[in-house]
Order: sequence, then C-alpha cells, then structure tokens
Amino acid sequence: MFLDAPFYDFWRPRILSLFRFVFGLLIFTYGTAKIFKIPFVEMFANLSPLIQVAGVIELIGGLLVMIGLFTRPAAFILSGQMAFAYFIGHVSASGHLFLPILNNGISSVLFCFGFLYLAVAGGGVWGIDALFKKAK
Repeated sequence: MFLDAPFYDFWRPRILSLFRFVFGLLIFTYGTAKIFKIPFVEMFANLSPLIQVAGVIELIGGLLVMIGLFTRPAAFILSGQMAFAYFIGHVSASGHLFLPILNNGISSVLFCFGFLYLAVAGGGVWGIDALFKKAK
C-alpha cells in the first residue's frame, strides 16, 4: 500500500499544501513578532528599519503563502529575503560563511530553501491559487 505509486500520487499535492501552510505560518509569526510584538520576543524589541522592512515582508508574504494566494511569487521573494538575512545578518555578524550551526543561521537556510522549493513546486491542491486554477 505505502509503496504503490497511486498512494504517493494522491498524497503528494496534499502534503505540499500542508507544507506550504506550515511554512507560511512560521514566517508569519516572525512578522507578527517584529511588527506587532506578538508574541513578544526580546531580540525584536528595538529593530532597525531594515529589520522592520523584513518584518513587513514576512507578515505579508507569510500570509499569502499560508492561504495559498500568489504562492510562487511570494515564496520566491521570501526565499530571497532569507538568503539576504543569512548573509547580512548571520555571516557578516559571525564571519562563519558555511557553518550555519556556528552563526545561528540554520533557520534562515531552511526557510530559504523551503521557500525556494515552494516557488518552484507551487502551493498544492488546497489554497486560493488552486481554486482559481479550478475555476478556469
């Protein structure tokens, strides 16, 4: 049963939608913490304008990815933002380019490649993009 192709063919787009929702929700919470201070995170208490812009991108992009609207462009922008965050925020602060475990950049790398995957794969069958595609 689990090794049959029809099983995977059925579940692949649904798990992709679940992955999309969870990734969108996770980055959305970074945006709410930076912009609205909900939840309050000490390291986001006094933000530079650059980090505030990042928070707005995370808030809007995370919401779009979460609901599956304009998933590919939103995910592409978020992927780029996470690459930027890794090199500007983690590498430049620590000097450890290829060691995310030492520069605390693991989450940025995971978000970068997760959103890059969503930008290529799309949002799956559950989401507003899928509804628009069905309507055509």
